[in-house]
Amino acid sequence: MNRTAFFLPVWTLSLRELVRFFRQRTRLVGALGQPVIFWILFGAGLRGSFQPPDWAPPEMTYQEYFFPGIAVLIVLFTAIFSTISIIEDRREGFLQGVLAAPVPRVSIVLGKIGGGTILAVIQAVLFLIVGPALHFVGLAPTMGVVVSVSGGILMLAFLTLIAIGLTALGYCIAWPMDSTQGFHAVMSVFLFPMWLLSGAFFPGEGSGWLSWIIRLNPLTYGVAGLRRLMYFPQELPTGNGLPGLPSCLAVTVGFVAVCVALSVWQTSSPHARNTR
Repeated sequence: MNRTAFFLPVWTLSLRELVRFFRQRTRLVGALGQPVIFWILFGAGLRGSFQPPDWAPPEMTYQEYFFPGIAVLIVLFTAIFSTISIIEDRREGFLQGVLAAPVPRVSIVLGKIGGGTILAVIQAVLFLIVGPALHFVGLAPTMGVVVSVSGGILMLAFLTLIAIGLTALGYCIAWPMDSTQGFHAVMSVFLFPMWLLSGAFFPGEGSGWLSWIIRLNPLTYGVAGLRRLMYFPQELPTGNGLPGLPSCLAVTVGFVAVCVALSVWQTSSPHARNTR
């Protein structure tokens, strides 16, 4: 396969997503502003009633517990907004033109996922920098932990992996749809609850039947992996509700592989919706 024919569509489609984003700056408010507000308000409101889980340091605050969950929520929102463009591109006829072009379908998938992933990581990094700084200006309760440079780099790498998986999941959901309203409905009843039941908002242990759903949720391992890397090189004990880092990495990589493979299969499938 010609490398130019493979990588040029990937680069072009990714760049197109970036250009569209920077021309629609209000998307930054939706993807970054709302999670930051959640972090500040819930952190301030629940810090008095929060009890650290068994595996957590006894001085952990709710703000500190909620921090990796908000980073994942930013990635989730960005993945949602970026993959909605698939529906818009189909309406405008752009997607049909791309599918008719003599380029590999894998390149199309990687281009769309790559653009969404880059946007998600940029906004998550902004939160990782701005979030703790809000404490120093009195807008957020105390974090109780300072992320090391090595831990920050590892968190960035792991966030990138999560971003690829969530953007690919959004791609799978958006591909067969014709309306943005339907996509938002799926977001409300599937994607947002998926985040809520990942241990991001509340600890999963002692939750009865909910604890089993949390354990089966692949996003649980993404949040837990970020939580562990937040304390790196210190190691948190492996306990109920906090799987070990190898398990987090293995499940997240498997989630990414399944979602990307399904995206490629959908795009390559000779189905009538691919010509609409």
